[in-house]
Amino acid sequence: MGPTSEAPPRPALSVIAAGSRASLGSFGARARDGVITTGKIVVLGIEASVAAVTDIAARRFSWSEFLLQAWFMTRVSLLPTILVAIPFGVITSVQIGAVASQIGATSFSGAVNGIGVLRQGAPLVVSLMIAGAVGSAICSDLGARTVREEIDALRVMGINPVQRLVAPRVVAALVVSLLLTVVVAMSAMVTAFILNVGNGSISAGAYLDSFVSFSQPTDLVLAELKALIFGFVATIVAAHKGLSASGGPKGVAHAVNQAVVLSVILLAVINVAITQAYVMLVPQGIA
Repeated sequence: MGPTSEAPPRPALSVIAAGSRASLGSFGARARDGVITTGKIVVLGIEASVAAVTDIAARRFSWSEFLLQAWFMTRVSLLPTILVAIPFGVITSVQIGAVASQIGATSFSGAVNGIGVLRQGAPLVVSLMIAGAVGSAICSDLGARTVREEIDALRVMGINPVQRLVAPRVVAALVVSLLLTVVVAMSAMVTAFILNVGNGSISAGAYLDSFVSFSQPTDLVLAELKALIFGFVATIVAAHKGLSASGGPKGVAHAVNQAVVLSVILLAVINVAITQAYVMLVPQGIA
């Protein structure tokens, strides 16, 4: 007689079923936590925006806190942003220049370099700096205040922590993001211009002419709009994680890590959505 297959024992089936139920339960809990976190972030963003607008209109906005936070954000992010923008311009010019020379389209390298940096590179570099340097600093500051019960003390005294702490940081992040986008765009484009014109592959006039021919004023508007959205999202995520931190210094460290990771993921998704909408709605072509 040939070999016969035996049914697996009942305990094994029970273990498999229990593991499946545990996995589904864990996935459902994570999905539920994600929805709750998203809702809290949206509520915090709306509350901070309303607080900032109403306080500015009522002339009770904390401009001293705004200036302090704007200077702090600029101090921690300006130099790293420039140091990232210059290599970005070098890599972009080298790669695009190599491809352009192979297909005989070196005259268009200025347009590709400039538009690529302006539409994608500058906002993306700024988003990473805001999420990494600025967002982590905001999260750690608010998280330390939370675990030391300073936030609860503000609420006991009748002070809204969102109005007092979050709103000035949001406005400061928006202003700093706008300025950093211009700095990154200029640094990367000047670096690409020097490399392409310096090696003799294209003249300065041809490089600038191709950039001016294909670029549009809406490209700068797109870059600044992305910077505003990226700065707002990164600041709100960092503030939410900081205000919800618990468990002492270890909890603050976990909150900072979660804030940076979540900010980078959200900014990448938002960047794709905005870029796709821009390509679909704004006519593309030679100016």
